[in-house]
Amino acid sequence: MIYHRINDWSDAYTNGANIAGGSAWPEKWVAPAKNYRDSMLAAGQAELGLRYGDRARNIYDLFLPKDKPRGLVVFVHGGYWQSLDNSYWSHLAQGSVAHGFAVAMPTYTLCPEVHITDIVAEVGQAIAAVAQRFEGPIHLTGHSAGGHLVSRMISATSPLPAEVRARIANTISISGVHDLRPLMRTSLNERLRITPEEAQRESVVLLEPGPNTRLFCWVGGNERNEFLRQNDLLANIWTGLGAETAAYAEPDKHHFNVPDGLIDPDHPMTRTLLMAR
Repeated sequence: MIYHRINDWSDAYTNGANIAGGSAWPEKWVAPAKNYRDSMLAAGQAELGLRYGDRARNIYDLFLPKDKPRGLVVFVHGGYWQSLDNSYWSHLAQGSVAHGFAVAMPTYTLCPEVHITDIVAEVGQAIAAVAQRFEGPIHLTGHSAGGHLVSRMISATSPLPAEVRARIANTISISGVHDLRPLMRTSLNERLRITPEEAQRESVVLLEPGPNTRLFCWVGGNERNEFLRQNDLLANIWTGLGAETAAYAEPDKHHFNVPDGLIDPDHPMTRTLLMAR
């Protein structure tokens, strides 16, 4: 019988140092994201720096199809709740825009200025604000910390107004961290400052899904074992609580290139995200 135990929790949740060439990210995203923003601005299909709240980082970028949008996609960025902003991922809007959807990408205040609980509230505020602008279904997706945040939006204690929550068709958590308790054992918690009480309140694996939840947990097959475990964990638990769920590890993908599926309108990730209910 072989037992498994984690001795170095910080290493278990470290991505770049455990990926060949991992130091190229996040810088590797900058040029394609800027090129996409510039091209969409030139075409009159982008609105940047729109405000949804009072804090400095309470802004979102919006990318629009040529015709009236069929609905709304919201992508929430990662960075372990403590770094980066929406500008690194603009190019991930391409697949959904090609299918006729508006795509909003919000930024939020980072830890340690605020707590994860505050970020959850801000993301809910952002989604509610942009939802007022568009009719039709809402599809949510996010990467890493963003995967946690979009999953949190469809939990039973979602901060979203009921009428907005009712419009959410599909949610894809990409490499999501769904249980915050292990992070309390990492060096990340010097900035995240997660307490046991906050971990209980904000870990989606400890919450029930909201009504009519459809959640797809998607991870790179070459990711750290903890990300593979966290991916399967939420889908497993929420299946037992009445949600419609699936979990998938995409072969030959790691933490930083697995979200690239959203660039391609024909990639299974994009098609899963936009699937009709």
